[in-house]
Amino acid sequence: MNSAPFAGTEGYADENVKNLPVREFDVVVAGGGTAGVVAATAAARNGAKTALIEGKGYVGGTVVEGGTALHSFFNLWTAFPGVEKRQVVKGIAQEIIDRLLKTGGTTGHGTVTGRTDYDSVCTAIDTELYKLAALEMLAESGVDVFTNTLAAGTEKKSSSITGVITQSRMGRELFRAKCFVDSTAYGDLSAYAGAEFKELNDHPVCNSMGLGNVNIEKLYTYLVKNNALGDLAYGLRDGKEGQIIRLGSESGYTIRGKLPDAFVDGIVKLGSGLITTTVHDNYLMFIKVNYKLPVSPTNRDEVAKAELIIRQNQYKTLELFRKYLPGCENAFIARTSPSLNIRRGRTITCDYDITLADVIEARHFDDDIMVYGFHDSAPRYQVKNGGTYGLPYKALRVKGIDNLLAAGMLITSDFQAHMSTRNTVCCMGQGQAAGTAAALCSAKRIGTRELKYSDLRSALEKGNVYFES
Repeated sequence: MNSAPFAGTEGYADENVKNLPVREFDVVVAGGGTAGVVAATAAARNGAKTALIEGKGYVGGTVVEGGTALHSFFNLWTAFPGVEKRQVVKGIAQEIIDRLLKTGGTTGHGTVTGRTDYDSVCTAIDTELYKLAALEMLAESGVDVFTNTLAAGTEKKSSSITGVITQSRMGRELFRAKCFVDSTAYGDLSAYAGAEFKELNDHPVCNSMGLGNVNIEKLYTYLVKNNALGDLAYGLRDGKEGQIIRLGSESGYTIRGKLPDAFVDGIVKLGSGLITTTVHDNYLMFIKVNYKLPVSPTNRDEVAKAELIIRQNQYKTLELFRKYLPGCENAFIARTSPSLNIRRGRTITCDYDITLADVIEARHFDDDIMVYGFHDSAPRYQVKNGGTYGLPYKALRVKGIDNLLAAGMLITSDFQAHMSTRNTVCCMGQGQAAGTAAALCSAKRIGTRELKYSDLRSALEKGNVYFES
């Protein structure tokens, strides 16, 4: 090729990938984030020799970098009087919460009392204890974890992947396997393998921060006094029941005229908001700062510029909180994500593309791999009658590749459908299904489309995955 692949480059150079050290596995999971941790755990528990490849030095992805509550383990019963409360996501996702309860790393499934038409429970987590719990679970399950290791390419034969090329400080290696899971969020593995994808760039990126040295109750009193309180939930906080674990107003626009104009104008301009969750006293664990990139977040150079802009905006947000919000006068930035987070990178073309109608009409499929009941645009969009919809196995099978499954925010092209399927708890459920299916395909030496749904369903039920009867 003569044309340069990226702006600022001058062409292509040949890459020698011969004579790489080879590691052999049954299943390779690329991306150790929200979906990937669960996928790798599920694959190993179903008998597969499993490798998890993660570019950072920890696992957990959006869960530990975003810091917001996990949406949502339950149906939206609070918005529909008379509808039964039921937990609709269980399995490995719930096991992680159970582990965190033992260490004080979660609020549990706290009761939502404000904005009950958005979510019914608040499940907040300690971001650092989550990293530990996830790594311990992976180790106990027998997963070979390769952190600080990037997926950098693929080896293919016909329409199957035979290996993932990795890059680490040890150099380049080739991870061979029979089946693969792409849970990179950006869709890196699928793109390297030649899968079809879109880069829609229809969501802002974000870097959330945690603020320390705050008085949550003082802030709550101020919001109530000014009729500016929207979100509110109670649960475990530092081991004490019945504490505030979520409060605030989702949008600056909803509090205009209630709080100082300079504060409202400032947070709107900065892409921030007045909503937070917390597991600990004197700490606001989640304050978002959004930024709209002009191009896809796969563009390294634009992301580098955005990293600076967002951190500048985080500091400006801190100054607004200190100046205008009682209880935050002496706040400081106690946590940020190491890098910005995305809500969508590449959208990978799979055998089925979930639609908004599927979500809000509570549709189920003859190959459901999980059920889910949350939509991030509620109350504008809600799953009908506080029910659930099903995610089909075919929505995880990457089109055109025989042994690759996708899990997480890289599926679903429709913007509003994606506003449901991209959420953390949904990604966890997808991960358990993808990892389980990959292990079964590896053991049977078959492609992902040859796997009998009855075998997958049976294995998922053994893994305590909940299905609607």
